[in-house]
Amino acid sequence: MYRYDQYDHAMLEDRVAQFRRQTDRYLAGELREDEFLPLRLQNGLYIQRHAPMLRVAVPYGLLSSAQLRMLAHIARRYDKGYAHFSTRQNVQFNWPELERVPDILADLASVEMHAIQTSGNCIRNITSDQFAGVAADEEVDPRPYCELLRQWSTFHPEFAYLPRKFKIAVNGARADRAAVQVHDIGIYLKPGKNGEPRASVLVGGGLGRTPAIGVCIREDLPVADLLTYLDAILRVYNRYGDRKNKYKARIKILVKALGAEKFATMVEEEWQYMKGNQATLTNEEIDRVRGFFHDPEYASLPTTCAALEQRISSDKTFAAWYQRNTHPHKQDGYRSVTLSLKETGEAPGDCTDRQMDAIADLADAFSFGEARVSHEQNMILADVRLDALEALYEQALAQRFVTPNIGLLTNIICCPGGDFCSLANAKSIPVAESIQRRFEDLDYLFDIGELDLNISGCMNACGHHHVGHIGVLGVDKRGEEWYQLKLGGHSGLDASLGDILGPSFSREEVTDVIERIVQLYLEQRQDPSERFLDTYRRIGMEPFKERVYAKNH
Repeated sequence: MYRYDQYDHAMLEDRVAQFRRQTDRYLAGELREDEFLPLRLQNGLYIQRHAPMLRVAVPYGLLSSAQLRMLAHIARRYDKGYAHFSTRQNVQFNWPELERVPDILADLASVEMHAIQTSGNCIRNITSDQFAGVAADEEVDPRPYCELLRQWSTFHPEFAYLPRKFKIAVNGARADRAAVQVHDIGIYLKPGKNGEPRASVLVGGGLGRTPAIGVCIREDLPVADLLTYLDAILRVYNRYGDRKNKYKARIKILVKALGAEKFATMVEEEWQYMKGNQATLTNEEIDRVRGFFHDPEYASLPTTCAALEQRISSDKTFAAWYQRNTHPHKQDGYRSVTLSLKETGEAPGDCTDRQMDAIADLADAFSFGEARVSHEQNMILADVRLDALEALYEQALAQRFVTPNIGLLTNIICCPGGDFCSLANAKSIPVAESIQRRFEDLDYLFDIGELDLNISGCMNACGHHHVGHIGVLGVDKRGEEWYQLKLGGHSGLDASLGDILGPSFSREEVTDVIERIVQLYLEQRQDPSERFLDTYRRIGMEPFKERVYAKNH
């Protein structure tokens, strides 16, 4: 992973000292709230329902064991003993005291972490595939390009005050595990004819109040031109984005208003002034950054392990975990492992200080001292030997990381909702728990098969409800919490936005409604291999609507 040089360290130390003085001035009454607001947002600090919330950047989801231990330390010392991993591959602390936030930032800086640009109208954390660099279906390792984008966008003077927040995702695999098409800019990397990576650039994706699927405005872009071309996109957006109405300020609104073809033409015209300038990436610079992401010292191992195969054939519970929570690896004799943060009864994405310490220990013991955060709010050990999977399983079991539900209905993406967030219309966590308990039977869960269920507490869509196969949105009706359902969303290569099922439901009704939806799917699917999404796309909304709103239910 990328390691800071002396300039990075000096910059962070200066930033921490600067924010400490700003916080002291605010607490002393020398700065008004409106004056302090942009300063704290630039350092990832929100004021939520009960306390400040600090969002810490985890660039493209990559963490060392030392960084994980620091996050555990912060949770113990400054918070209530846990942290929350988000769909943006970041980590959030929900209970820090304002006067202690500078101390937290100083601790983070000691392990090359920060909270810079995790809030505000700027380019946020660059995200990617949680299996980047190790996925069996990967064509281009996106991590070096994510790091180049991170360095380019951090403290970029033109992008410190954009019309609205801005999110970029990069993917280099044949499958899309990074929800690329619902980002302000999405980048697909593929090998060109000469083997050098080329980029397809999408713009105008996003969720929130007005969800949109991104449109491709440039194919086959040489990666040397990646920064200058994105610079041109941001300049057009900065110039023409709506700054008067925050609900119309995202780039997706501008792209829709202008039309994708017109927007692409404007970008091309802007790019002509920038193409070939100092931001053009040289082979030397790409190779320098790529050098931070070299393969670890993999052992030469056979493609199978007899003891592992025996365990799989004799232990149904272990076999279920192996099937759902381990993933193909590019290196013979290895698998990637998802440590589930979705045990029933626990808030999805939450992780205690002891669990973070335990993940750090597992990373050191089994995965070259590295862990990742997934878009689905779980943790990943990317490089686990086949002959170590049984030992890893036993240790992960003790920490409640082995729920075998990855890709299944109870692997729920869920925002903190009304329990914490001041923007939320309704609570998300109790709804997630109720659904998990209803579908806790593993035989039933496995029979249902692949099904993504996402929950958001408000239209900001932090729970990505628009792209869940089943999406749940908390809404306010005359001061009461209700929930609107969507069907047919998807965040993969064939991305789609969910369709509204119909009138909303009370919290008590939501789980029953989802069970009716699942029952109809099981009745209508052509065979057990047909996924919920495929069935929905084949038969449409009407049968689900009839079943859910039937008078006899």
